[in-house]
Amino acid sequence: MAGRVQDKVIVVAGAGSVGPGWGNGKACAALYAREGAIVYLIDLNPEAVEETRRVIEAEGGRCHAASGDLTDNATVKALLDDCVDRFGRLDVMHNNVGGSMPGGVAEMDEATWDRQMDHNLKTVYLGCHHAIPHMRKTGGGAIVNVSSVAGYRHIGSPIHAYAATKAGVVQLSRAIGVSYAKERIRCNTVVPGLMHTPLVEVRLAGQRAGGDAEALIAKRNAQVPMGHMGDAWDVAYAALYLASDEAKYVTATEIVVDGGLIMSAPA
Repeated sequence: MAGRVQDKVIVVAGAGSVGPGWGNGKACAALYAREGAIVYLIDLNPEAVEETRRVIEAEGGRCHAASGDLTDNATVKALLDDCVDRFGRLDVMHNNVGGSMPGGVAEMDEATWDRQMDHNLKTVYLGCHHAIPHMRKTGGGAIVNVSSVAGYRHIGSPIHAYAATKAGVVQLSRAIGVSYAKERIRCNTVVPGLMHTPLVEVRLAGQRAGGDAEALIAKRNAQVPMGHMGDAWDVAYAALYLASDEAKYVTATEIVVDGGLIMSAPA
C-alpha cells in the first residue's frame, strides 16, 4: 500500500537530534520516509544527520544526508539545488531549525538577539526563498514550518528573542500561504507546545533548572492540561498531514500540538 507521501521528495532542514532519542526533525524525517518519501536530510551537525540517515536506511527508507549552515544563503541554495539534481524535484520543504536562548530584552545582548533572529527566522526565510522556485517548476508543493507556543504566549522564564522569532514564523507562513496559493504552493505551520525531546535533558535543564532535568520535566508536565508533555512523534504526525495531499485545501494556517497549553491559564 502506498504511503501518505509516497515518492514525494522532502527536504528536512534540521534533521538531526541534539542527543540520543527522537528530536522533532529526526522523527519527522523518519516518518516521512516510512510513508514513502525520498528525504533529503540537512543539519549543521554532520554526526547528527548521519545518525538520522542510518536510522532511515536501516528501516529500508530512501534518503540522502548533507550538513551545512542553514543561516547562510549560498549554502541553502547549494543544498536545495543538490537535492533537485539528485532526485529531480522538490515537493516539500520542512523547516525545523530553531532553538532558544534565555533572557529578556533588558538582559540580552545584541549579538544573542541577532543569532536568534538568524537561527529561528532567517533559516525559514532562506528555506522558503530557495524552495519556491523549484516548486514552481513542477506545478506546486508544500512548505511545513515549525514554530512554538512561545510565539503565542509566555510559558515560563523569559525567552524574548525566541518568542519574537516564533511569532514571526507563524505570520511569515500565513503570508507565504496566501501569496503563493494560486501557484499551488501551500505553506502551513506546526506549533509544538512543551515537548519531551532530547533537548530537555541536553540543553534546557542546564539553562532553566540548574542541571536538574527531573525537576524541569516535572514542572513542564504540570503546566500542560493533559498532565504531560508531548513527544516528537506528535509533531511528526501533524507535519505528515500538512505535507501530504490530504491537506490539499489547507494553507496559511497552523496545527497547534500542545495538549491544551495555549488555552490554559498561566502556570
